[in-house]
Amino acid sequence: MRRLIPDTIVARTLLVLIVGLTVSHVLSVAMYFTDRASATLFSEGERTGRHVAAIGHLVDDAAPADRPRIVQLADQPSLHVTWSPQAAVAEGADSGGRIDVLRDALAAHIDGRSWLTYRLRLSQAAPPEAWLRHLDRVHGGQRLGEAALVSLQLRDGSWLNFAAPIEEPEPFWSLRFALSMAVMLLAVGALSAVVVHHQTKPLITFARAAERLGTDVKAPAIPEYGPGEVRRAIRAFNEMQRRVRRFVEDRTQMLAAISHDLGTPITRLRLRAEFIEDDEQRRRMLADLDDMEHMVTSALAFARDEAASEPHILVDLKTLLQRVTDDMADAGHAVTLEIGDAALPYGCRPAALRRALTNLIDNAVKYGGEARLSVAVEPESIEIRIDDRGPGIPAPRQEDAFKPFHRLEASRSRETGGTGLGLTVARTILRALGGDVTLANRPEGGLRVVVRLPR
Repeated sequence: MRRLIPDTIVARTLLVLIVGLTVSHVLSVAMYFTDRASATLFSEGERTGRHVAAIGHLVDDAAPADRPRIVQLADQPSLHVTWSPQAAVAEGADSGGRIDVLRDALAAHIDGRSWLTYRLRLSQAAPPEAWLRHLDRVHGGQRLGEAALVSLQLRDGSWLNFAAPIEEPEPFWSLRFALSMAVMLLAVGALSAVVVHHQTKPLITFARAAERLGTDVKAPAIPEYGPGEVRRAIRAFNEMQRRVRRFVEDRTQMLAAISHDLGTPITRLRLRAEFIEDDEQRRRMLADLDDMEHMVTSALAFARDEAASEPHILVDLKTLLQRVTDDMADAGHAVTLEIGDAALPYGCRPAALRRALTNLIDNAVKYGGEARLSVAVEPESIEIRIDDRGPGIPAPRQEDAFKPFHRLEASRSRETGGTGLGLTVARTILRALGGDVTLANRPEGGLRVVVRLPR
């Protein structure tokens, strides 16, 4: 059932409006047709009663020789008239509630001639045989549908017989009803769609800003517009974004300050280590100080990059990858790139993306012996694969490789001088660009690093 319900505010609002208007329109038209049928029956009954009484008075006052001529002139398709010695309506016939108006009109118009008597009957089936012969003779075989039959007795005992066809009401489910329904739904639906879309447009902007916040806390604030509730939500979101930005900036500044302040004691310790007489202890202490200095330098570089506000620009990703791989190859590393000839326009912070790719390629070369890059373009993303020939990383420990200052000793030698920030910095940069990086062991051996960038 939920699959049949639209998923957007605009579609749900239109569905509610259309269903409500359809039900309302159907009920309104049904009431209109009912009232119209009643009004038609009332007016037709009043008119028929007046005509029957007038013709009865005229024929009753006329000479017997003139009566056939008067009856012939009075006979019309809307009120059939015959004059005969017998009544077409049997005595005691049931008048029915639908011809109460006709009975009241007859009683009112023949009042004063109490010697005139009448009989009423509602004919819904086959009319009397006398009427069939009359219709065949006078109206060329016309058939009589539902009609009100009246037999009016004159003073000489003869009878005037009337048949007033009752007009069939217009069918409820008609072409006109369908057209009126379609016009109403189209007009209201189009106007409602425009209004609802205009009212919900700020929500779309709000959703996009929320998605962008996960990749760029320095994004500009959302303009506050739309209904009051939406403006209040946007105002709260902008305030939350400012707080998150201040939190990140404070933590980055704190990291930079700590890293900077550690430089002085490390230098003093290095000077004091030179006075240690034991060569082996002095060598180990200086190696530890070198590791600490590399960590501090990496932390400072990371803090500087986070504090930098490099703008997003459109670059050719193919050219950027070629420059990175060419620089690594010029440095003597085994790096290859497999990519097509077509350009790949991509909006990003190019310096940050180059650093992330350089870190990943450097890790592949350092711990896997080589780096083979390939690019796959998908409808919603660009995938960059970096393969090496190293020992790989056990699956349970692959996520640990992204932790700051965490080195996987089983496959990462301490002699390489790594600080454990390369993958951390790379993933931070890629996630800030809206992408991500994952690790996987290749079946044929080695590690595969997969970089996904949104298009």
